[in-house]
Amino acid sequence: MKPRKACHRDGGAVVAACLLAVATAPVQAASATAGPSSNVPLVTGPVSLNFTLAIDKFIFFRIGDGAWPVPGGTTSGVSFLVAPTIPGGPTTPTAGNNKPVNWSGAAPVLGVTPSNNALAVEVRSNAGKIGLHATVTTPLTSTAGTIPMSEITISSSDTNLPAPVIPNTGSGATVNVASTDSTGLVTMRTATWTFQYANLASRTAGTYSGVVTFTASSP
Repeated sequence: MKPRKACHRDGGAVVAACLLAVATAPVQAASATAGPSSNVPLVTGPVSLNFTLAIDKFIFFRIGDGAWPVPGGTTSGVSFLVAPTIPGGPTTPTAGNNKPVNWSGAAPVLGVTPSNNALAVEVRSNAGKIGLHATVTTPLTSTAGTIPMSEITISSSDTNLPAPVIPNTGSGATVNVASTDSTGLVTMRTATWTFQYANLASRTAGTYSGVVTFTASSP
């Protein structure tokens, strides 16, 4: 309180000294430093302060439904219709028994019509190198038999976000996603994966269903 009285009494120069004394008063108290006179400014030694910043690693990966930062939570589905055309027109036969059709006698041709086979894919991470692989959870089966899951192929619209090969069974080989920064630690990639059915062999008629699980991981 004495420096405040000096401020009001002695003019501008003393006001400056008074302000300095008031500003440094908490530091003097914190460092427990005392001086011979209240009119002599005191200086404490340096006081250090340590900072810690923790940033967790994460991987965001989606195929189909959803978008950053919230995945859709719905499992996307891809379907293919394999239907014959009969040479002589060509003519697509009508479903049913004893249906007449113009036919040249040549073998029918089986064409593949996909549905919802182009899916958006997104990978975001700060965990360094990101690898993707496919695992056959349930093979393509029906009451008529089984089709190798490897007959489902994938192409990517961006080579920086490649699609892994689907194996016949189990887990397939891992492909790496290209990072987007110079350190190789940050990844932000989007692409469109297009799924196709190779139709490599004649199959018994039926509806075949299967499940493939895709996994993104960091070493």
